[in-house]
Amino acid sequence: MSRKLRVLVSTICLSFAVVSILISATYLSGSSSSREFVKSWAGKLSPSLNSPSSNSTAPQDASGKPDNGLVPVLREGNATLLEMAPAYIKSIMTPEDNTIPRMECPATEGKRYDYLKAKSEKPFFRAVRPKYFFAIDLHQCIDLLPRLISSAVEAMRFLGPENCALSIVEGRSTDGTFEILKLLRAEIETMGASYYFNSSDLNPTSGARIEILAQLRNLAVQPLMAQPEKYDASTTVIFLNDVAICKEDILELIHQRLHQSADMVCAMDWTYVGEHPTFYDVWIARDMAGDTFFSIPPDGNWDSAWNLFWNNTLARERFFEHKPFQVFACWNGATAFTAKPLLELAMGFRGPKQKECFQGEPEIFCKELWKAGYGKIAVVPSVNLEYSNERGKDIKALKGYASQWVAKDGDDPKDTASKIQWVKDPPKLVKCMPNYQEQTWVPWDQSLA
Repeated sequence: MSRKLRVLVSTICLSFAVVSILISATYLSGSSSSREFVKSWAGKLSPSLNSPSSNSTAPQDASGKPDNGLVPVLREGNATLLEMAPAYIKSIMTPEDNTIPRMECPATEGKRYDYLKAKSEKPFFRAVRPKYFFAIDLHQCIDLLPRLISSAVEAMRFLGPENCALSIVEGRSTDGTFEILKLLRAEIETMGASYYFNSSDLNPTSGARIEILAQLRNLAVQPLMAQPEKYDASTTVIFLNDVAICKEDILELIHQRLHQSADMVCAMDWTYVGEHPTFYDVWIARDMAGDTFFSIPPDGNWDSAWNLFWNNTLARERFFEHKPFQVFACWNGATAFTAKPLLELAMGFRGPKQKECFQGEPEIFCKELWKAGYGKIAVVPSVNLEYSNERGKDIKALKGYASQWVAKDGDDPKDTASKIQWVKDPPKLVKCMPNYQEQTWVPWDQSLA
């Protein structure tokens, strides 16, 4: 009996020794292949160490239990669309794959963003609290996925997958967007990042549009807010619209948020209502004078769309110099902001209150940030976006890639020449524009207790 006991103890000790050696090797290598090798061996020695199945509908914690009820009930999806999904997933996960047409993006060069990377010594189990939380709401945009999601994946690889979480909320898509994003889980989790995917029937085109849009944004950040203890205190939220964006655009936004000690930074987004592009998010964005980025008369014409910041000399100068400048509110297709208000104050998105100016949920979010003491909000004009691959390419050709302006201004992340001189107080009055015919000036903190 004692001999059997000694054999059992020896076997257990040997198993722990093997696991320890493999884990040490993983720490030293930091490679995904090493992590997968360790996972497979750890699974043979102890099945309880296996990672969650890729068929699960939500990430699991170390005990194998679902995270705080974040387990959405997802539909199966269309069989035909599921069959075509792998080609899109391959394109998303393989930057050099050109099977599906998409806007081209340059390779990231230089050391500008190296300080953003996670340390290479990462365990194969999730003991790291993510510092980067990607949030995306999508509807019917299959053509954009190989560019948008691929750029997010590339950015996560650069930052360190274990240091990142990706949360996507899809709604009412019939073009394959749902099926692709559902099957994407296995790839994202194998990469080492957390993946949260949900689908919603909420429809902003019918009902209270702003309130519904706010609900959809809240769904995207729900995994962050529902489990704040699992995220780093310095976490940055990267919230992306359905835009044609490059990896370097995402990294530049994150860099500028940290470099400028900003609470929130936004890109510049554009649309083609005619031959020439115009700034898109004019209903949301407000400069430090509380005004729109360009003047829109009561008849609603955009004839002055070319004349950006016509009444704000500082913003105009820095815009044309492609240097970040402070604003009261922005969103502009892509934004990076501190997660602290969400983690510590449970601040989410909302629609306008009764007797509050009718405005978009991103502008209200910025107003709430100012109220909570997070008023360092800025636009990064070197990041220019559009909402399709074709026009996105045109915008990059016309406005330039972020890397072109970085190369022109220098690649030193410690350079202080472009630093923003922050204004502590918001404008006393902000333009309220529920529609073009009704334009008034209201206190910036209207309806805030």
